[in-house]
Amino acid sequence: MGRALHDYAMLQDGDRVAVGLSGGKDSWGLLWLLSDVKKRAPIDFQLLPIYIDPGFDGGPGKTIERQCDAMGFELHVDVTDHGRVAHSEANRENPCFLCSRLRRKRLFQIAEGYGCRKLALAHHKEDLIETLFLNMCFAGEISTMVPRQPFFEGRFEVIRPLAYAGEDDLDRLSQQMQWPVSRNPCPSAGKTKRAEIKQLLQQLYDSNSKVKSNIFRSMRHVKPEYLLK
Repeated sequence: MGRALHDYAMLQDGDRVAVGLSGGKDSWGLLWLLSDVKKRAPIDFQLLPIYIDPGFDGGPGKTIERQCDAMGFELHVDVTDHGRVAHSEANRENPCFLCSRLRRKRLFQIAEGYGCRKLALAHHKEDLIETLFLNMCFAGEISTMVPRQPFFEGRFEVIRPLAYAGEDDLDRLSQQMQWPVSRNPCPSAGKTKRAEIKQLLQQLYDSNSKVKSNIFRSMRHVKPEYLLK
């Protein structure tokens, strides 16, 4: 994570950074690692954890709040109906697409209200690879999430400090730290196109130990002259 922070100059002195939490291992890893960097970094920055409750029964809001308190953070919880609306008959879009768009918009609004110009999200190496394949297969374009992404003409930024981190590493860290990893209450969990792509990629990873690192490396080594125009 330190290498990603340095390569993309993600943090500057005086930053107020909103941190999107879901209750999963990745977001706990993000918050814990950023708080660890904060203790040792030669710059001063503030962290504000935010949880957007999508409105499903049995959500992890209270569990996340207790863990944040134990870590010394005050959690902002925003209860919405994004998940229910996305899965309703009124929605003609993909439920995940609409829910994600609504959640991102709300994160931006809350972050701005707290004076944060940056939003840290817990997307890791495999997420970037999966997004590349999702966009190729279902959007007809070659693109992915980037570690540092400006919005609104540069007035706001999304940063992804875990962009170089492997999911296996985050799994081991979560087990070691014994964080209360929450079950995703969304009815679409595990049934998405991303889940299908993840399963397909896992078959490739299992076939050759170099495949994952080669795919990730390929996103830095693009040869436009060998692409269609």
